[in-house]
Order: sequence, then structure tokens, then C-alpha cells
Amino acid sequence: MDSKVQNMAEILVQALPYIQKYAGRVVVVKYGGNAMINPELKQAVMKDVVLLSQVGVRVVLVHGAGPEITGMMSRLGIESKFVDGLRVTDEETSEVVQMVFAGKTNKDLVALVGEMGGKALGLCGMDAGMIKAKQISEELGYVGEVEEVNVAPIRLALENGYIPIIATVATDENNHVMNINADTAAAAIAGALGAENIILMTDIRGLMRDVNDPDSLIAAVKVDEVQWMIDQGIVKGGFIPKVNCCVEAVALGVQRAAMIDGRIPHAILIEMFSDEGIGTLFYA
Repeated sequence: MDSKVQNMAEILVQALPYIQKYAGRVVVVKYGGNAMINPELKQAVMKDVVLLSQVGVRVVLVHGAGPEITGMMSRLGIESKFVDGLRVTDEETSEVVQMVFAGKTNKDLVALVGEMGGKALGLCGMDAGMIKAKQISEELGYVGEVEEVNVAPIRLALENGYIPIIATVATDENNHVMNINADTAAAAIAGALGAENIILMTDIRGLMRDVNDPDSLIAAVKVDEVQWMIDQGIVKGGFIPKVNCCVEAVALGVQRAAMIDGRIPHAILIEMFSDEGIGTLFYA
């Protein structure tokens, strides 16, 4: 027998307990970074998502659109500004965010899942009042933090065999469009759904003691250690919302929160269907 075929069979058998564990459970994937830009990685992620859905995992994909928004703003002559990893969003930027995030980026992903043989439904936080938000600060402008998540439209999609693909554009109490950080929204959505797992895709191996040293990966972190790590500068900049996302998800009852390297093809499957996993696991 061809050894390659035999190895493939052995891999499938080894994955069986994990497939059984996650069958019928909700897994939230926060999709962003280089995995959204590189065409080959994008196809690999969508294949993973479709495969998970086909074996009975209820996958919810929450995506970012940072590079696409920045690119469109540059083309329109609008400067991008950030504070602690969050995009400063004035009225003009808010319109671009809604157009790119909930429009082109979201629907491109829906179409790609369809190409892979899956069924996806593109949603945003504005649909059916899915996400209600409030302004974080005047400095950030129309950037919101999640106040409430209505999971009814997400569950409706899942129950009918669709993969919900969610852009985190929401509204506040005055019905103004709010830009919600996708990491923050993913945690809130995972908690509201009672998800088994939340997986954040990043552009590095995971949380590292030294971002310049790939071998300094921290395999597991207790959530009550995170604030100390922020104070020490181990976690800073754009990684603060990502790490806080994992902390918040665990606090909301999500069983596992993992930050993985989205630059590795099929990283989601490696994380879910192996003992070792990949990246950094956050636990209570």
C-alpha cells in the first residue's frame, strides 16, 4: 500500500476523537492578519472552515478588515490613525469602515466559502440588532465596545446549515455606525453563544516573551497573569486587544481560547485536532 495513503488514513483516525468532541459544538474563529491577505493562506483557511462545518462543527467566522480599510482610506486620501491598536474612527472613516468591512470584504469571504463547497451567510453587527455598542472614548471617535449581543440571527444561520461570516460593524443607542474591534467582538460573540472554543489567527507564533525571538513562545497563560504581562510590556500595541479578547472569552465561560499563527497553512485544524495544538492557550 502507498505509504502516503496509509499516513493519510492514520491522520484521519487520530483526528476522530477530536471530531467527535467538537461535533455539534460552536467554535468561533477570529480571522485576520496575513491569512486574509495571502491568497493561498486565505484558501487554506476557508477549506478548514468548510471541512469543520462538513464534520458537524458549528463554525462562526468573525473577521477583520484592517489592511483593506487602510488601503481604501489611502486611495481616498484619508490618513489612518491608531491608539493602542484601535483605529481612530471619525465620521468619514466610519463610512469607509462600513463600506469595506460589511461590504466587499465580507461578501468576498462568503463567495470564497461557496467556491470551496460550503454554505456561508454574510452578516454584520447591524443585522437584526446583533451587536449593540457604546462609544469607548472621544479620542477614538466612533469606536465602540460591545454592550449586548443578540445571537438569534447567528443561531438561525447555524441551525440551517450555514456558516455565519460576521463583520463587526455595529450601531449605538442613537443608531450611529460604530467600528468594533474584531477581536473584542469575537470574544463577546463566543461568550454569548456558549462556544466550546475561540481561535484567534495572528501573524506570529502566538504570545512571545520577545517578539524578535520565535523560540520565546509562551504555550499557555493563566488569564490572571495577563495584566502583569501588559504592565511589563510583554503584551503591547495591537496585541493588547487580542490578548484581552482571550481573557474576556474565558471570563464569559468559553472553554478554550487559543492564539495561533495564521501564516501556517491549516493552523486551525492543527489547533483543534491534535494533542499539542499550536500557539498560545489561555486558561482560567
